[in-house]
Amino acid sequence: MSALNVVAVKVLHTSDWHIGRTFHGADLLAEQEAVLGHLAGLVTSEAVDVVVVAGDIYDRAVPSAEAVRVATAALARIRRAGAQLVITPGNHDSGPRLGAFAEFAAAGGLHVRATVAGLAEPVLLADEHGEVAFYGLPYLEPEPSRHALGVPEARGHTGVLTEAMRRVREDLATRPGTRSVVLAHAFVTGGNASESERTIAVGGVEQVPGSVFDGVDYVALGHLHGPQTLAEHLRYSGSPLAYSFSEARQRKSVWLIDLDAAGLAEVRRHELPVPRPLATLRGELSELLSAPEHDEWTGHFLSVTLTDRVRPVDAMRKLRDRFPHAVHLDWQPESGHAGAELKYAEAVRGRSDIEIARNFLDDCRGAPPSDREETLVFLALEAADRAAVAKL
Repeated sequence: MSALNVVAVKVLHTSDWHIGRTFHGADLLAEQEAVLGHLAGLVTSEAVDVVVVAGDIYDRAVPSAEAVRVATAALARIRRAGAQLVITPGNHDSGPRLGAFAEFAAAGGLHVRATVAGLAEPVLLADEHGEVAFYGLPYLEPEPSRHALGVPEARGHTGVLTEAMRRVREDLATRPGTRSVVLAHAFVTGGNASESERTIAVGGVEQVPGSVFDGVDYVALGHLHGPQTLAEHLRYSGSPLAYSFSEARQRKSVWLIDLDAAGLAEVRRHELPVPRPLATLRGELSELLSAPEHDEWTGHFLSVTLTDRVRPVDAMRKLRDRFPHAVHLDWQPESGHAGAELKYAEAVRGRSDIEIARNFLDDCRGAPPSDREETLVFLALEAADRAAVAKL
């Protein structure tokens, strides 16, 4: 237990760092390192006592060496800034790997709660009003967790989280007057998902009611990537970076929580810097490449929709000559040609092989094949016929 010697414990709630994630193939480590470095400065400027990270520190169970370096550097900077850390694994992390040296890390102020067996063993910190208990619930995969928790009758995420919170409340009852913070990685009913979260649905049901978390002063949620408030004490911080274009308008942030003698005193939102913004562009390729009003987007991650009647050749390379961070390309001609749906049986009925191939090329790019292309297709079909006959 650490004595903080403050009037009110100040907590910073963040989650879903997803270190090592790429964005449509673009490496994000530099952007992740920049925004996580801002957290250390915030710890100093806001006199934060504890930083809680509610899961998905990494984007995969076995992160790259470079991702581990970025995570270690971020955690070390936060610790040097003066805050204790409490972290839990999310559905993208490996609990055993994340918690491998938890006992040793705790001595340096990094408290990892990564096991089912230890979820009701809080990290205890103290101020002049007494103790604050931080309970870290690792992501609980329903099937193995119901057996590990000794409740084989439990069903889905609601079942295992209900048992986990029963244990938390049972422990909390032995600590009268203790204020409490719970970290949990889950999809709580009422939250709004983005396109970048990996589903945690089991049997079609992934959501859990917020009432599961009743009885504690603050619940620091992770998993959903948009910052949101489900109740005054029940919040998602969201991810520090946008990981899909559906998040382009989200203002990424963290929560700053004050706990006074009575419990939850105040929650404030702090918006994070945006190392590289996201934007979408739509238009014909020639206009996008030449119009001066598009100069402002050269530093953005871009999703581009081309509206040319004929699909342009080598469009992404041309776009990247002007927009180096263009990462996604779609083609939706204004005629609506690309969006037309035709069942396969209707598309080939009564047509020769060469007609089917010609129509396929036309559908794919909005223009029929040239004479030379049609000759090449004809020769390829003839060669395929000869090969088929030779096998008979």
